[in-house]
Amino acid sequence: MTDPTSDPPRSTPSAPGARVRGKRHSPTDLERLAAAYGVATSYEDHQHRQVAAPPETVRHVLGAMGVDTSDRAAIERGIEAARLRPWRRLVPPTVVAVRGTPAQVVIRAREGARVTCRLDVEDGAVRPLAVPEPSEQRTVAGEARVARVLVLPDDVPLGYHRLAVEAGDETATALLVVAPPRCPQLPGLPPQWGWMVQLYALRSQASWGLGDLADLRTLTTWSAAAGAGFVLCNPLHAATPTSPLEPSPYFPSSRRFVNPLYLRVEELPEFEEVTAGVRDRVGRLAAEAQERNRRDRVDRDATWRAKQEALELLRTVPLSRERRAAFQAFRAAGGQPLEDFATFCALAERHGPSWRDWPDRLDHPRRGAVAEARRELAGRVTFHAWLQFACDEQLAAGQHAATAAGMPLGVLSDLAVGVSPDGADAWAMQDDLAADVTVGCPPDAFNQQGQDWGLPPLRPDRLPATGFGPFRELIAPSLRHAGGIRIDHVLGLFRMWWVPQGASPRAGCYVRYPARELLAVLALEAHRAGDALVVGEDLGTVADEIREQLDAWGVFGSRVVYFERTPRDHPQPRRLLRADEYPERVLASVTTHDLPTVAGWWADAELDLQADLGLLAEDTTVEAERERKAAERAEMLELLQDEGLLAPADADDPDALRVALHAFLARTRARLVAAQPADAVGDLRQPNQPGTLDEYPNWRLPVAEPTAAGARPLTLDELLERDDVRELARVLSEGRAA
Repeated sequence: MTDPTSDPPRSTPSAPGARVRGKRHSPTDLERLAAAYGVATSYEDHQHRQVAAPPETVRHVLGAMGVDTSDRAAIERGIEAARLRPWRRLVPPTVVAVRGTPAQVVIRAREGARVTCRLDVEDGAVRPLAVPEPSEQRTVAGEARVARVLVLPDDVPLGYHRLAVEAGDETATALLVVAPPRCPQLPGLPPQWGWMVQLYALRSQASWGLGDLADLRTLTTWSAAAGAGFVLCNPLHAATPTSPLEPSPYFPSSRRFVNPLYLRVEELPEFEEVTAGVRDRVGRLAAEAQERNRRDRVDRDATWRAKQEALELLRTVPLSRERRAAFQAFRAAGGQPLEDFATFCALAERHGPSWRDWPDRLDHPRRGAVAEARRELAGRVTFHAWLQFACDEQLAAGQHAATAAGMPLGVLSDLAVGVSPDGADAWAMQDDLAADVTVGCPPDAFNQQGQDWGLPPLRPDRLPATGFGPFRELIAPSLRHAGGIRIDHVLGLFRMWWVPQGASPRAGCYVRYPARELLAVLALEAHRAGDALVVGEDLGTVADEIREQLDAWGVFGSRVVYFERTPRDHPQPRRLLRADEYPERVLASVTTHDLPTVAGWWADAELDLQADLGLLAEDTTVEAERERKAAERAEMLELLQDEGLLAPADADDPDALRVALHAFLARTRARLVAAQPADAVGDLRQPNQPGTLDEYPNWRLPVAEPTAAGARPLTLDELLERDDVRELARVLSEGRAA
């Protein structure tokens, strides 16, 4: 998701002497309390104006983090509690250190208490640490406490360790995270190209009406032979397994687990052990599902009904000793998160897809009634855990096949911004999510009312207390069988626009996140995953300092050819960037899943669609938008001709334009460039039209070629045999090599 107004405030109204709308003022108590929790009381909008957040919004957002703002006395107590909180703890709950940078921990103990501390290293080693002398004293609730600044050894290995401290009768532990200074850079990796795909849209003849993990493996091995270095796949996050299934990959039930809808049933080892009768039934289910491969809509519900029946039949097969041991090991490694997810799925089958509509006794995973239900539904819980085991195996096989075929990176996974408030993660992680708020972005030139994505945010105040566990539990699974990760709306590591439940997106405010610590955990997890690449989706108006921080941490940015122009402060009129002006550490593409396809952009298909759906801004007309697009096309044609990639005689040839744009893309300095299979065949339809739900078939469209009669869906088998697909792969490979 793109936040076009991502500039951080140039001033911080919560700080003394801050400016709001050009006037100096002393911060109010509410602003001081908000500052203590990272809640911005104003922001700079897309027109560089300071806009104050409504006080009721600030109060609501603080309340979502458990802060009482009911009256002035409560606010004053909150300010004092925030000021003294560090002094009430022996050590912070989490300390994040970066290799190569001096790190220290402040120990705050009762005056006169004998202090000892040790470091329990992740590999099992125990290291006593010398206790420093007191450096500061403060009285807290009538008790004198002193601070000692412990400088950590600089040879602690990368990883997650425990710092144990004793001070008289007080004991505490802190999680010590030691991270590399940046994400892996893969310096020997030459410029790469790859596909970015919506996997469900790539149906082969063997698919059950929806592209699956076997189809992904087919695509990666074919693409490796064609010179590709990666395939960036849409989020494969789990949906709640009840009808109707959520179509959007970016509104999942869980970001920690995988959607078994993508399983290839016939490739499960259990399929080889079934009886003839079961094999026949699975065959009939497959044949019926495969009839839908030619339809112009992806029907997730029909596919899931068929696959669920087949998978339940396969689950009746007794596991071999080795496979049973492997499943048990997988389940043990998955721990409580896996048990909670499988339990949620079983409860959703019985009580409905939204946990907020369940009986009250089941509204929290730690309730005794949930433990009782888990025992009662043990068979279904095991079934859903086994589905995750099967997904893990097929994901592993896919990444292995990609790298074995010669891909340097293989599959790149995509991490969505958040989760459905009704789904598995919102139920299991509710203590770490803010209630009664959702995230989005403030008003901008394209969305004058702002955006509300309907996703509950992680509470930044809870992250250190949990050792950043909720974040680690997202990154590690995404990298388990992948060569890298793309993080949607990476600016959310810095701040998020929180919108009170039921309020207009205009009435939101920004909440700051501990970006340094989150980026350090991200770098550590990427390192532990075998030097995985990290790409951040940073499209839109982004402050230079944020991009500089991301670059310093080794996070690749994102660029779209449609929009890349010289800076606003450029001495000459703004223009499209030339190929040699692109930054190097980015993933560049002509378009994205939220934007028109290449053919659609040239043909104004998106304008026709937006006009039909009433999505154009009130202050514009279709004619004015067509004039604007005509000017953009003329500028793009001039750029392609100046680069020597398009002959003037071919300016009206859609095929020549498509090839020239991708030849330009391949020529840029970007280390990674990506193309969509739909663009190779001239598909006019974009996967998603922002601002719509059922008005447009978002996330339901298979790749198709345009015909006089409409769009004709293509199977993956057909795609890989087409001359235009092979030609685009050749152009990208040669451009990268050059």
